[in-house]
Parts: sequence; C-alpha cells; structure tokens
Amino acid sequence: MRATVIHGPRDIRFEDAPDPTIEAPTDAIVKVVASCICGSDLWPYRGDDELDGPRTIGHECLGVVEEVGADVRGFAAGDFVVVPFDHCDNTCAACRNGAHSACDNVAITQSGQGEYARVTQADGTLVKTDGVPDRDLWPSLLTLSDVMATGWHAAVAAGVRAGGTAVVVGDGAVGLCGVLAASQLGAETIIAMSRHEPRQELARRFGATHVVAERGKEGVAAVKDVLGGVGADAVLECVGNAPAFDQAFRVARPGATVGFVGVPHGAEVPLRVMFSKNIGLAGGMAPVRRYLPELLDLVLARTIDPGRVFDLTLPLEQVAEGYRAMDERTAIKVYLEP
Repeated sequence: MRATVIHGPRDIRFEDAPDPTIEAPTDAIVKVVASCICGSDLWPYRGDDELDGPRTIGHECLGVVEEVGADVRGFAAGDFVVVPFDHCDNTCAACRNGAHSACDNVAITQSGQGEYARVTQADGTLVKTDGVPDRDLWPSLLTLSDVMATGWHAAVAAGVRAGGTAVVVGDGAVGLCGVLAASQLGAETIIAMSRHEPRQELARRFGATHVVAERGKEGVAAVKDVLGGVGADAVLECVGNAPAFDQAFRVARPGATVGFVGVPHGAEVPLRVMFSKNIGLAGGMAPVRRYLPELLDLVLARTIDPGRVFDLTLPLEQVAEGYRAMDERTAIKVYLEP
C-alpha cells in the first residue's frame, strides 16, 4: 500500500509500505476513506518524541471493513466504520469502568494516514453506521475517531456541568472540540483562551461566550474579570506542555477540577497548589469507545458539527504539506482524502 511514513524530524513521506494483515483472529483490516493529521503527530514531527527508525504514522481514520479475523462476529466486509484511535476489547474491567484507553488489550492505530489500517479487537473497537453516511458528514464523523471524543473527555473529566463556568486552555482542534463539548454539556459561561482570530471565531461558533487572548498573569486577570473575581468551575487543558498546565491551574477556582487531555511534554503536576486550593486533576488519554455511541448520534442528527475544525483539505499524497501547515499554524486541522 501507499502510506505516510515519518523518517525523522520534519521528514514526512508518502511512500510504499507493507500492507497490514490479519495477525490475530480478533483483527480487522479497514480500507481508509478519510483521515487527518493530529496535533499529537506534531510531537515526533518536531523531534520532541524519539523515533526508532522510519514508521507509518496516523491514528485517526474512517473506513470500510476489508477483511476480518476468524473471531470477529459484529463486522463484515463492506461495513462503514468509525475507527477509535485506541483499540479496546470493550469487555475487560477497565472498559467496563469507562477507561477503555487503559484496556487490557489496548492498541493504537498505526497507519491511519495510509490506504489501509489494522484494527485489533475489532468487535470491541469499531462502531459502524447504518450504510454509508452522507459525504458531508464524513469530516464530523472523522473527528469522532479522536479529536471530538478527546475534547469531550476533557469536559467530562473537568466536571463541566449545566449552568457552570468553564475555561478551555488551547485553541487547537482538541481545544475547540472541548469548547463544543462544554457547550453541549450545558456550561453557561465558556472562555476560550486563544490568540488567533480564525480560531477565536470558530470557538464562538462552537459555543464560547468569551475569548481571552492574554496569557500568564494577564490571562488570569482577564479570566477572573469575566468570572466575577474567581476562577472557573471546570478547566480543560488541551495542549500538554508546561505553560498550558500552569495556565490551567491558575485560572481554576478553589475546589475546581482540571481535565487534562494534552499529551504531557515537560509539564509537572503542581501538588502544592492542588493541596492548598483543593483543585483536582483528572483525564488522560481519551476512552473514545466510551463516548462514541452518544457522539455518533449527535453527529448523525446534525446536532453538532465538529468537522468545522478542518480548515484545509489535501489529497493524501500531499500529506507532508499538511504537516507543514499545522506546524506553522496556518491550518487548525488537515483533512486527508485518498
């Protein structure tokens, strides 16, 4: 097959790669019909994550089942499916408790930015639609493989509630989906922390009631000015680096919870602040399969349209240009077509 392969920092190539095959009876092979670039893909792209030789990359995709292993019962060739990036059996203790991303058999999609992807634990992981959905829904359905479910996880972990207040730190696709999630969960005041006008506009369309462009002490002051002198009931940390973590805890009111979903890079947990202000921390890698049925219903009913986060569409063979655009922040999120 042809697939996206990362060879080193800023060295992305669309080239020949081995076809994925059925390696276990619980596997499925999916023909990818739409994929995208994740903000977390930029960590290895920028050299912040070590690479052990060239490898395929990409973990967000929609597709059509091509082949299934002998033990797969719920899916057959031809099924149109959303592929959660974190595969799970949906039966172990972790899954039964809603922590699907910590499944006893967890695995991650490895070649989502390619022509085919192997899905382990297919019965527990995949979610199919009733036939092939309208093409205009595909971008929103694609977000359910990761980014929308991750933003939703941040909101749930932070304890967003009807009538409450929320601050979203991070204006990438996850942060914007976090704004949408907070709005759907009923937050009355939602502050998006963003310094980029196109992202600010989308945040407002997704339900942000206020936008704060400042950072550091000025950002804290601006948030508290909106919230009557106190911090937020719920804070969504959607970046993962130290400045974002610091900002998240500084805009949280005493007794609040920070829901974090950004892949941690250089961030430290401020235990003294948590102890003195009784601020909680929850979240982590999103258990996509936990939220997918509800989110799928919302998308199919056209209640939410998270596909708006895609502001650049490219053919898959131009994936390297997509990485450059996201790295340079000229694109929020790149949609890739075969």
